[in-house]
Amino acid sequence: MANPPDPTPPAGPAQASFGYRDVPAAEKAGLVRQVFESVAPRYDLMNDLMSVGVHRLWKNTLVDVLNPRPGEKFLDVAGGTGDVAFRLHRRQGERPDVTVCDINAAMLAVGRDRAIDRGLLKGLTWTTGDAENLPFPDRSFDGYTIAFGLRNVTDIDKALREAHRVLRPGGRFYCLEFSKVTSAPVGRVYDAYSSRALPFFGRIVAKDAESYRYLHESIRRFPPQRELAQRMRDAGFANVAWRDLTLGVVALHSGWRI
Repeated sequence: MANPPDPTPPAGPAQASFGYRDVPAAEKAGLVRQVFESVAPRYDLMNDLMSVGVHRLWKNTLVDVLNPRPGEKFLDVAGGTGDVAFRLHRRQGERPDVTVCDINAAMLAVGRDRAIDRGLLKGLTWTTGDAENLPFPDRSFDGYTIAFGLRNVTDIDKALREAHRVLRPGGRFYCLEFSKVTSAPVGRVYDAYSSRALPFFGRIVAKDAESYRYLHESIRRFPPQRELAQRMRDAGFANVAWRDLTLGVVALHSGWRI
């Protein structure tokens, strides 16, 4: 007897959040693209200013936990400027194999230039692509990373299903993202800081306060830890867990493709 066909994936949302606004889902990708085209030249400098450099420690933790080994293939999604990819490349030693996939060509251009400046000419592939429709065959990678990018996709659940699709059995998924602060007093201070600091630094350094206001608002509307973990399970991941970093300012979510 033939196997029954796979169930049709659920339809995507009609509306999507763009900061505190809800916009037609079909429009979000274009709006997000405009944001990152604007901020790309100063994106990494802004990350240092806004996090007081702590984003570097968060990304180091991501790569430490992933523990990349020579001969494995990794996909870093929404990682256009190369911050995570360069760490993966370095940890793999003489046999790096890292593909960076980002929907924004301006961010990828920054990443490629940074790679050339570092002499990283082998073992890195730069691909323009959408996290919700990855341009890769099924079961292509041993590891998938996405750092501070999942909140910018239109349909989080579709992006999670795509991550599951491109991982090989035993493949590891890691998502580093701003999350729900676990201390209420710290949360109030952090929210007050980020709501003011992001637009301020955006205006002074990147000459674009509105894009950084969106980035703050997108953080506030991202699903908290427990909800995202359940959505990962719904996408097919096993052994789903998360680790709070800096009192939950950021959470590192993980899951396995079985």
